Amino acid sequence: MIENRRGLTIFSHTMLILGIVVILFPLYVAFVAATLDNNAVFETPMTLIPGTHLLENMKNIWANGVGVNSAPFWLMMLNSFIMAFGITVGKIAVSMLSAFAIVWFRFPLRNLFFWMIFITLMLPVEVRIFPTVEVIANLNMLDSYAGLTLPLMASATATFLFRQFFMTLPDELIEAARIDGASPMRFFRDIVLPLSKTNLAALFVITFIYGWNQYLWPLLIITDVNLGTAVAGIKGMIATGEGTTLWNQVMAAMLLTLIPPVVIVLAMQRAFVRGLVDSEK
Repeated sequence: MIENRRGLTIFSHTMLILGIVVILFPLYVAFVAATLDNNAVFETPMTLIPGTHLLENMKNIWANGVGVNSAPFWLMMLNSFIMAFGITVGKIAVSMLSAFAIVWFRFPLRNLFFWMIFITLMLPVEVRIFPTVEVIANLNMLDSYAGLTLPLMASATATFLFRQFFMTLPDELIEAARIDGASPMRFFRDIVLPLSKTNLAALFVITFIYGWNQYLWPLLIITDVNLGTAVAGIKGMIATGEGTTLWNQVMAAMLLTLIPPVVIVLAMQRAFVRGLVDSEK
């Protein structure tokens, strides 16, 4: 039975509205700034009424970038997509196969190996990132798509989630497959993959956004402007010293970076929610 308390309802809706305002107001300010020209964006206080230069700013940033040594923003977006998609596909493949091996095969110390993978979650990113950069440099992967994607494909979290899901599969199903002579990869392809669709969708969305939003890693291993990513590129558009930042174009670039993650979330929303619900069972 759900209690209907008017005061609680009003309080809940008030907090919801405040939360929406706190989240959306900065985005609205960024949108307004992206619609202004170079003069209006520097007015104090800046107007909160949208201007008419949004398409102009987006076209300029899309084709030319910002700054003398900046690559076109479409190239940064492409690099970000390649990076995010590569990380997503690689992370899902590595995590699924690792979890499947731990659950399917009976070998000594398999649980120890799993917990050794899982314990990496307790290591801060700052502890691991510089040794990883050194390894990538020794492998001559700096300024490359391989350097952008390969180190971020391993995921203890994804391996843990897939392991927990695979452990819910009935033992009778696994034994029946073994009796019928199904190889591990055939069982994985014909049984496990179809049953994992919702989990795959949820992890795909989360991992794609994770890869798309990478900032520190591209800054550390990429020096070629033609391999720069969108999120890291926006930081490079902000002038230092006595330079002037074209905030209207920076905000236009920020709006462009929102489009791919939003499209992915909207396109896979139902499967994403279903995957999260299934993972909690």
